[in-house]
Amino acid sequence: MKGSISTLEEARAAKIRAKELFPKLADVAGIGITRLDNGYAVKVNLQRQPSPEISLPGELDGVPIYVEITGGARKL
Repeated sequence: MKGSISTLEEARAAKIRAKELFPKLADVAGIGITRLDNGYAVKVNLQRQPSPEISLPGELDGVPIYVEITGGARKL
C-alpha cells in the first residue's frame, strides 16, 4: 500500500476509475480531488451512508479514497 503520498496526476487517474466504480456501490453526490497529508486523494461525497453489506475501497490504484456523507446536492 502506497499511503497518502499520491501525485495530482495519480489522483486524476484514480478519480476517473472512481467515477466508474462508486455509483455502482452507493448514492454518489460528487467525486473530486482533495489534498491529504503531503499528497492528493480522491474525495467521494455520498448522499447517504451505504448499507452495511457494501464495502467501499480505501484506495484505488494506490491513491487514498476520502469518503464523506454530504447529503444530496441542493440549490442555494
